Amino acid sequence: MSNTSTAPGGSLPAPSIAYGPAAAPARPEDVLGHFDRWVRETPAAPAVEDGELCWTYAEVAQQAEHVADALRGRVAPGDLVGVCLDRSVALVAVAVGLARLGAVYLPLGPTPGERRLATVTERLGVPCLIGDPGLLPAAYRAGERQALALPAAGANAAAQVTAAFRPAAAARPAVPEGTFYAVLTSGSTGTPKAVAVGGGSLASMLRGYAERTGSGPGDRHSLLVGVSFDPHVKELWTALTSGAALSVPPEEVRWDPDALTDWWRRAGVTVAVLPTPLAESVFARPWPALPALRHLMVGGDRLRTWPAPEVTARVHNAYGPAEATVMSTMHALDAGREDTGTPPPIGSPVAGVAVCVTDDEGRIVPRGTPGELRIGGAGLSLGYLDRELTARRFVAPPPGLTGPGAGTGIDRVYRTGDRVRMRADGVLEFLGRMDDQVKVSGVRIEPAEVEAAFEHDPRVRRAAVAARTTGDGVVELIAFVQPHPGQEPPATAELVRSVRDWLPAQAVPAVVRYVTDFPLDANGKVDRAALLAADAPAAAPAPAPGGGPRSATEQLVLRVCGEVLGGGTEIGLDGTFRDAGGTSLAAARLLAALEESCGVRLRAPELLRQPDLRGLAALLDARRATASAGV
Repeated sequence: MSNTSTAPGGSLPAPSIAYGPAAAPARPEDVLGHFDRWVRETPAAPAVEDGELCWTYAEVAQQAEHVADALRGRVAPGDLVGVCLDRSVALVAVAVGLARLGAVYLPLGPTPGERRLATVTERLGVPCLIGDPGLLPAAYRAGERQALALPAAGANAAAQVTAAFRPAAAARPAVPEGTFYAVLTSGSTGTPKAVAVGGGSLASMLRGYAERTGSGPGDRHSLLVGVSFDPHVKELWTALTSGAALSVPPEEVRWDPDALTDWWRRAGVTVAVLPTPLAESVFARPWPALPALRHLMVGGDRLRTWPAPEVTARVHNAYGPAEATVMSTMHALDAGREDTGTPPPIGSPVAGVAVCVTDDEGRIVPRGTPGELRIGGAGLSLGYLDRELTARRFVAPPPGLTGPGAGTGIDRVYRTGDRVRMRADGVLEFLGRMDDQVKVSGVRIEPAEVEAAFEHDPRVRRAAVAARTTGDGVVELIAFVQPHPGQEPPATAELVRSVRDWLPAQAVPAVVRYVTDFPLDANGKVDRAALLAADAPAAAPAPAPGGGPRSATEQLVLRVCGEVLGGGTEIGLDGTFRDAGGTSLAAARLLAALEESCGVRLRAPELLRQPDLRGLAALLDARRATASAGV
């Protein structure tokens, strides 16, 4: 239980301080040590399952040793190694192999965008990239390469995996000693920030998470979270350090709540992690029979809904920035029991963590008073790969924050920039961001980074990015783009394609508007609120060059796609939903909207297989005809 002391005599509110349960000190070597323990004790137990395929602990250990042997002598302890692989046994083997070398795992995702990848690797001086050889930046294609003999089978596996090397940059940032992995977060300067996380803080988080879920041999953990999103590390290593198996889902599971719950049942998943927007889509549908699923962790964004009483899994609302090793607070949501019409709280600190709420001057405020959340204790990362930024965000603890209840001395805290309120019982409620940073699909986005991506185009003079919440609670980005005077603005689709090379998928705006100038506020800054207020509702999408709708169903498909995508891209019946900028979450919304409009429930794979939107309309007509005939 958290330390939730009250004010003496109850006359004044207690200060906004809470400590997680005391935690035994965690050692950096614990992460790999626990995996090795299961390799010795249960070598034949499943470590990774991918449909009908299965790899044991002994087999994964052997694959990891192959990776380590191939890189040994080229990759030194403390070197950053960028990993451009999707969720697969190959990814797991690479993560374990890098840990064996003492190298730093830098998960970038299977398709991070060529320009973004080149910029990140150049700025950080990454000496080695691992991934599909066809996706490597030019600087790595020209250098030494080593093929890695890893399994090519599985739902998301790459056909080939190559380690590519380049000379380490002389001016690369120093990586703190003891860094286990690094992860990119959105940067206010227009480039992403790299957070260095130590093995000790990771081990502490994994131990607490495993204890909370009771994870052990026989459990199956989902490996569903996008690889570049830091909860992926929690998914991967919690299973491997507790003797459980990782279960790899097919891609369509991330697009369709029904496909997701069907997969949970087929795969026998017992512990799952979901990004908040996808979890809300799951909660909005009737809860299916899932006897195996015991724990469901939700995190990455503000959760707006409570699980219904029918939900049989224990749902935990988790909160934690990358700078505090994924998970700092948690609240168990007893289905239907606490729902008072307000969003679920983010809870109390986990083991080894201390939290406090401060005012603008860094002083701890009384409980019930909103303020900035600061985090200290065993979960803190080592900082950024930028000493100045680390010094600004990791600061001395405020007076009154001491550490016996957190199991460690509190010598620094991380300023989250999140606005919260601590209730009288010590539970935290999330109120929003204190700056311009927003969360889209669970990923923190800095508008300045998105604006910089648009401004790479020489025809763009300036861009401003704002966020708005749609009627169904989805946060979407809108880019307001000012072309250079006298120049023809680029076509929206062309500009969006260019921007995708610089940004993670969640940061690509759903809507693009061209403007001649920007309204300014009293301080001379772009008034984003005024831009949003002046933004007219999206016009009906223009027909594609191939012709407009020929039937009522084609009109319906065009209209619903336009509503879901926000009208920010050129939508035509001769293009696909993905070509128009559709994401996994947008696809889930589209399928639900089509079902509501015409009574036909399609699955994500059916949507993705259609050659164009006309094919989607034809499929809907065929399904309706079948249903009418009673077939």
